[in-house]
Amino acid sequence: MAERSTAAVDVADDSGEESLTAQQGEATGDGVEAEETDAANGTDEEAPVTADTDDGTGDATPEVEPLDLHSGHKLARRYRLEECLTRLDGFSSWRAVDEKLRRAVGVHLLPAAHPRARPVLAAARSAALLGDPRFVQVLDAVEEDDAVYVVHEWLPDATELTALLASGPFEPHEAYQLVDQVSQAMAAAHSEGLAHLRLTPGCVLRTESGQYRIRGLAVMAALRGIRSDHPKRTDTEAIGALLYAALTRRWPYENDAFGLSGLPKGVGLIAPDQVRAGVHRGLAEIAMRALVNDGATPSRLEPACTTPEELAKAVAALPRIRPPEPSFATPTYQAGSYRQSSYNRPTARTSPGTASAAPVPPPPPLQSRTGKALKWTVSALLIAALGLGSWQLADTLMKGDSRTQDSESSQPTDGNRKTDRPTPLRITQVREFSPLGAPIGMVSRAVDGRRDTAWVTPQYKGFANFGNLPTRKDGSGIIIDLGGVRKVSGLELDMYRSGHTLAVLAAPPSAVNPTSLEDFSERLTDSAGTGSKVSVALDKPVRTRYLLVHITELPADGSATLFRGGISEVKVTG
Repeated sequence: MAERSTAAVDVADDSGEESLTAQQGEATGDGVEAEETDAANGTDEEAPVTADTDDGTGDATPEVEPLDLHSGHKLARRYRLEECLTRLDGFSSWRAVDEKLRRAVGVHLLPAAHPRARPVLAAARSAALLGDPRFVQVLDAVEEDDAVYVVHEWLPDATELTALLASGPFEPHEAYQLVDQVSQAMAAAHSEGLAHLRLTPGCVLRTESGQYRIRGLAVMAALRGIRSDHPKRTDTEAIGALLYAALTRRWPYENDAFGLSGLPKGVGLIAPDQVRAGVHRGLAEIAMRALVNDGATPSRLEPACTTPEELAKAVAALPRIRPPEPSFATPTYQAGSYRQSSYNRPTARTSPGTASAAPVPPPPPLQSRTGKALKWTVSALLIAALGLGSWQLADTLMKGDSRTQDSESSQPTDGNRKTDRPTPLRITQVREFSPLGAPIGMVSRAVDGRRDTAWVTPQYKGFANFGNLPTRKDGSGIIIDLGGVRKVSGLELDMYRSGHTLAVLAAPPSAVNPTSLEDFSERLTDSAGTGSKVSVALDKPVRTRYLLVHITELPADGSATLFRGGISEVKVTG
């Protein structure tokens, strides 16, 4: 057996505890299916990339015997293969189960002798080190038993962008969220030297909370043998194509792809608002600036966006696009649909053509001597029963009142204290508040139930307000998603250390995936310095889905000129 080498971020140690916080899984498929469709539709010309056809020596790629695997096969005595999703060019992709952590995962498999096996292994290990929650995480990268396999998350609650576009173009706010989140994520990846190179609608997923996740970072290109001399430009044009498709439901090239019709042949790249009426002008210009290629120019004279970072800044400079107002369906009533209750209605049946029978009169009262005696006996028993019941009720009330007084006397008399014990609310998702700069990452550590892990900021020099950097002028923090509108009565925070200046804000119940500071219109606490623990108890519960822990100043980090902070754990009560 070949020696087993794993990525530095293997998800379990010998005790079986998870060391890489990640949501379960990936959506249906694994991204390679999208690549197969892409190749079939001939859309490889969408970006200046090249596909490897040799093993580095100039010879054609040799035929490699595919791995003989089947459902039920177990890798590393841990990953049980369940369903084969794709077989292509000697490699295969599977839905599997991690029996050690009892969760679904995805697996890419290649023979160790495959010419792309080493690049795939290297790309997976590099992507795993990024640890950015906006990307589908690589959990393990292994070479074992003449096979190379990459294990990644499986997101059962996510939907591919391909499926979302099948129902029609996006409204402006959703298209804005797409290009904003994807461009910022790719800017963060490129800052770490990682590129995607195959950023197609099949590689972008939207979760139920509205967050976009990108799968296949570096790995998709390695699996397909794709390289680019200008990776930033390639990924930027790919993001522009995604935005173009979201605005028009058309692919911005002549070939049809991903279930979308291409542009008319021979006309070149035309602006989105010339393809479909009512397209948001600012987003249309952003798409054109990202897609500037082969002589095409934006509708105005702004320079082209050639990197994801430039694209993210251009998106941030747009005027705010508000989410659509929620629509409430008005119930309709049909004539005769209202039915009176049959409660207390007579149920006697009558035959057709006959009059209803007269009601039967009640029996006459008992007038005999025996009847009178029976009446007096029953009356006496009723009076006795009422007296006994009244006495027992009074005794119970007196005892209950005394117990209540004893209980109240044993507790502190706080006028604002609520008698009902607060109930913990489930946090379905947490993401970083970073409206201008690249996110710090690892924000999931703030809700992993462990106080020994934390979302921690980098170390800033000179100023407590995040180094007084322009990209951090709005501070930072975390956005908490409760999964639905809830009544929030309190919040508990375990801070990385004492000395933060922060406030807690809430978005209105109608908010959808808020990202900017203006989206959180209700301030639950004023900005103030804090200790290592923060408890917020509201006098009146607030109805909201999204909470923002907004940090504006960081505590000192071992020196008067160095600052760093973070959050170890968050709990919300209702």
